[in-house]
Amino acid sequence: MKARLVAAGLAALAACGIAVAGTVPAGADPITNIVGGQPADQVYSFMVSLQSNGSHFCGGSLISEEWVLTAAHCVVDTEPDAVKLRIGTKTWASGGEEAEAESIKVHPDYDGQKPGADIALIKLKAKATSTPIKIADKAGPGTESRIIGWGQTCPTPSCGDVPDELQQLDTKVIEPGQCTDIDGAVELCTDNPNRNSGACYGDSGGPQIVKNGDEWLLIGDTSRTGNNDPTCATGPSIYTSVVAYQSWIGQTTGGESESR
Repeated sequence: MKARLVAAGLAALAACGIAVAGTVPAGADPITNIVGGQPADQVYSFMVSLQSNGSHFCGGSLISEEWVLTAAHCVVDTEPDAVKLRIGTKTWASGGEEAEAESIKVHPDYDGQKPGADIALIKLKAKATSTPIKIADKAGPGTESRIIGWGQTCPTPSCGDVPDELQQLDTKVIEPGQCTDIDGAVELCTDNPNRNSGACYGDSGGPQIVKNGDEWLLIGDTSRTGNNDPTCATGPSIYTSVVAYQSWIGQTTGGESESR
């Protein structure tokens, strides 16, 4: 499952001129941006671009002034000094604020070969000034949500360049049984609207969010396809449930992240 995604992702990134195996951190798995979405209609202060050698390779979420949450497969076996971050901008290459990684904490249960624990935390060298996102207290089937990210907007590996501008797509959490190889206790199966929209190569680790009044809350981070198909948006996507990992997040950050 994971090997197929890695192979497809590296090929797509190389063909797009975004990054090749030698320039992407060792842990970076392909994943996704958004097929069938639209340009972001606002600046998400918590949205993070993870970068290596000047290229975007994964997304993330600022959950406190010192911590960024992303997917484990983005940063496993990666040295902190190989990762640069840009926070709170619509354009991954400019705007917002730049940051550097001090340390990387991958969930101890992550091994890349089975569902679950695809979550990691990056501690920043200096406190960010952007407003972080709070973590929701629940997320389940039927939850209306939004996914955001940069990366490939066409569905097949190597089919086109990634957009400079952040993309967004409104979707919802569906029953775990509609995804393949999912751990429904700690992962979210996320719908592909109109059967042609969803995450794709370029934004692993990026946020799945829900609206609560006038604020956004974090429920998930992008993990992988939900049907083991290397062509994006042919089925649902799987997101790590950030809600399910709040205890580990609190222990790792010293309770710095906020929840609702």
